[in-house]
This record gives sequence, C-alpha cells and structure tokens, in this order.
Amino acid sequence: MRPPDQIALPLDWPQGSDDSRFIVSTANEAAFDHFRRWASWPVRATILTGPRRSGRSLLARNFVARVGGRLFDPADAHEEEALFHAWNQAQETGKPLVLVADRAPPAWQVTLPDLRTRLAVTPVVTIEQPDDALFASLIRRLFADRGLHLPDEALRYVVSRVTRDYWTAERVVDAIDRFAIASNARLTLPTVRRALIAGGLIDGGSDE
Repeated sequence: MRPPDQIALPLDWPQGSDDSRFIVSTANEAAFDHFRRWASWPVRATILTGPRRSGRSLLARNFVARVGGRLFDPADAHEEEALFHAWNQAQETGKPLVLVADRAPPAWQVTLPDLRTRLAVTPVVTIEQPDDALFASLIRRLFADRGLHLPDEALRYVVSRVTRDYWTAERVVDAIDRFAIASNARLTLPTVRRALIAGGLIDGGSDE
C-alpha cells in the first residue's frame, strides 16, 4: 500500500503554514482533487461532507483562502436565506462557495425552495473514514505534536486493533500519552497495549 502523501499543492496555490496538516490518502484524495479542479465545477459552489475531525474544514479553509472564495462551515447551521444569496453571489462573481456539512441534501433537509433547487445542481464531494495508511499517519502526527515518537511495532499494533475513525485516532493518542505519564513508562508495545485496555479502546483478551 502506498503511504499517504503530505498535501501537494499546484503551483498557483501557494503553500501556507498549516497545509502539511492535511494528509492525502485514498480516503480523501477525491475531495482533494475536486478542489484542485475547481475551474471545471459546473457551478461556482460545492458541498463538502465527511466525518468531523477528518480535515474537511482544513481543506475547505485552505482552498477558500487561496482562491478568494467564501466558506460556510457548518453550512447547515446558517440561515438558508444567507446561503441562497451566497450561492447566487458566487455565480455572479466567479469566486467559489464551499459549504461544509455533515450530510448533503436530501439528508440535509433544506426548507427554502430556491436554495433547495440550487443545492440540487451543486456538486458534492465526501471525505471517507481513514484507510489504514491514513489512520497510521494521523496517529504518528498526533504523537509528533506532543513531541513523542511511537515505535513502528506499536503503531502497527494500534492500527490493527482499534476502531479506525478520526475521533478514535485522537482518543488513542491521548490514552497512551496519559497512561505512559501516569506509569512513568516508555512508549513500548506492552505499554501501548496496557494503555489501550485501560482506556477501553480494546478488549483485554483481544490478543488471545
């Protein structure tokens, strides 16, 4: 499996200080490519969905900052009239509108008929739950944020045993770090296993 890449931006999309926070893998490359090809969107707007903590806000924020667009995040928390006018303005100015939401219509229930009509022709792109490579990279980066290094053997153990989603990646790192500090233990595989059991992230008999 090819390891996930750090964000690779086109030449006309200058890299900012937080671009490396977004890691591209098979779970999100469709969304990433969609924003790189924004000039070919059928309308100057798009809906970005995906799990919370998936980097969806980061991707949208970086894109909007660079192309001069407008962002509503979370879009479904805003007044529908405001979204309607923003959608129209995006078409008039050519500056793209990004709507970040947990779900796209019709699951995102829109009551304003004019907005519902416009969202029906707005492309939707989704970030999926992390694949193994992205999950491992997220955990490694979260440990690095704390100035810690998780050995490869321990990282493989974590990835193969815990639920693979964005929230769990954060819970795993917090549980292991807290356990290691409390136990005054190094980040070895036995320490990691005990930390995951103590944190309720795996069953104590999961290795049996």
